[in-house]
Amino acid sequence: MTDRTDNPAPTAPDTDPVLLPENQHHHPHRLHAASAEAPDEIVYATSGRQSTDSHVPKQYHPPTHHHCHGAHDTVEKGVATPPDYSDHEKAERGGVISNREASQETTGPAWKTGRFGWVHRHRRLLFTLFTFGLFTGWWIASLILHRNDKNWVIPFLFWLAIMLRLVFLYVPIRYVTKPIKWTWHNTAVRIYDLIPEKFRTLAGGILTVSVILVGSFVTEESADNTRENRAVSLFGMAVIITCFWATSRHRRHVNWRTVFGGMLGQYIIGLFVLRTKVGFDIFKFIADRASDLLGFAKDGVAFLTNPDTAALPMFFFNVIPAIIFFISLVQVLYYVGFLQWFIMKFAKFVFWALEVSGAEAVVAAATPFIGQGESAMLVRPFVPHMTRAEIHQIMTCGFATISGSVLIGYIDLGLNPQALVSSCIMSIPASLAISKLRYPETEETLTAGRVVIPDDDEHKAENALHAFAEGAYLGVKIAGTIIASILCILAAVGLINGLLTWWGSYLDINDPQLTLQTIFGYAFYPVAFLLGVPRDASLLKVSRLIAEKVITNEYVAFTMLAEGPEYADISPRTKLISTYAICGFGNIGSLGIQIGILGQLAPSRGGDVSSLAFSALISGVMATLTSASVAGLVISSQTPIIV
Repeated sequence: MTDRTDNPAPTAPDTDPVLLPENQHHHPHRLHAASAEAPDEIVYATSGRQSTDSHVPKQYHPPTHHHCHGAHDTVEKGVATPPDYSDHEKAERGGVISNREASQETTGPAWKTGRFGWVHRHRRLLFTLFTFGLFTGWWIASLILHRNDKNWVIPFLFWLAIMLRLVFLYVPIRYVTKPIKWTWHNTAVRIYDLIPEKFRTLAGGILTVSVILVGSFVTEESADNTRENRAVSLFGMAVIITCFWATSRHRRHVNWRTVFGGMLGQYIIGLFVLRTKVGFDIFKFIADRASDLLGFAKDGVAFLTNPDTAALPMFFFNVIPAIIFFISLVQVLYYVGFLQWFIMKFAKFVFWALEVSGAEAVVAAATPFIGQGESAMLVRPFVPHMTRAEIHQIMTCGFATISGSVLIGYIDLGLNPQALVSSCIMSIPASLAISKLRYPETEETLTAGRVVIPDDDEHKAENALHAFAEGAYLGVKIAGTIIASILCILAAVGLINGLLTWWGSYLDINDPQLTLQTIFGYAFYPVAFLLGVPRDASLLKVSRLIAEKVITNEYVAFTMLAEGPEYADISPRTKLISTYAICGFGNIGSLGIQIGILGQLAPSRGGDVSSLAFSALISGVMATLTSASVAGLVISSQTPIIV
């Protein structure tokens, strides 16, 4: 091999050495294996920063232009050798340290080796002790000062989460997970293995139905909350699942573990939230804090307009600024690496429990607290790589529930807070079960069982401030798409209603007028029956509420339920089931939001998003309705725990 230092290429006086071919290196595409490498490899110039990625070929030829590098190269026996980089540099792309930095690596700066050297050496332990003392003192003080007027559960759980994080800084988590896995494999798994494979699905179904039956029918009857009405609610749940199985895209690929696990999880959450004060307090606290976080966007609106405008209950001034603000925060959390850590941890548990991908799990868990638009941002790098089933799922969970940003406004209408908070949570596993029943997974997912964060070099920020600014710009683009989509879709609904009204007037259909709401009101009549609504005039009233929610939005339906004179005389059970039935973003306007956001996040998948949107809308609406059926099974008293 000829040494390049023998015959250096002539360089023009005003030519940048970085642009010369001999000062460039090549490496294959980062996301593909060597077998999938394209002929045209990416070329990077070696200027002041030298990449030391593992992708770089081992035959390293350093250039002789020392003024282009921060460290001197050595030539030994006619063969050029690379500079001796530290382990830290090899782990950090593009890192080359100067001679001064290299000397500090061996001797260390004065403050690390002088009288404060022990602080640097034990900084992790000191940080742990300080954090432990700070939060333990806060917790004890809160218990003493507010022992009679504050809920002790939330401060305790917050303190416990901090303490566990500190413990696992020093103790590997495997010491906790291994005993749990051993216990699980020697109890539940052994029982599961004893069941013949062809009967395991049937056994899972029997277990799920048994738990629901026992939990629903052991409580006493009250008013119209009879066991007969609960049986109708249970029958309605079975009808919904059967219909989705019959219309499934790939019936043979349905993962019944996800379906049974999702429906059982929905029911258990309903029991925990609706029958225990602790469960309600926990989930209400989470929703309140999420609402508070997004509510800070009002400060920006107040500055741009005035405080009175910021307080207006309008979609443009309430929801859109919160979306832009949250997208900026998400970009910062991605920059510091917190969201990647959260996705990896949460994906392992949900994949083990329900066998869904990590990206699906994160979106499903985040949607009830931060909304259908903001939750998609949590998995932004994954969206272009998602399967069609994954796209269907993240859209379904967006339609199935409401977010913390609007939850407080609906509670202020005088509706049952238990119903609103629990519906947000119960719809998480329901959306997973219904979506995977309607559109089962048939492809290999990127985040199945493990999470691989794709490189996002196009949007890589230089620092946190840059990430926040880039997030604000992206938020403006997404918000504009949402506004335009909602405007056009609702205008189209108005056009259709106008044509239907004109056509119906010639047939003397004037009371009520022929509109989409009227048509869907009668179409949802059997659905209201299957939810367990008493068989009287309430059936048509509830079906019209569901139709109004699907055609317009849930806010209009909630207002009708809370303030409409025709709903003043309905029974408490009917009002409760109605609250659950309309507690979701499943409407035509949200269809535009979903298409707009996912289309912006992954323009190449716009066709898939549009083709799956209507199926996901139906799945989300029905997932919300299953929560209404569960409410009819679980609630034993119409008096809320907390008003």
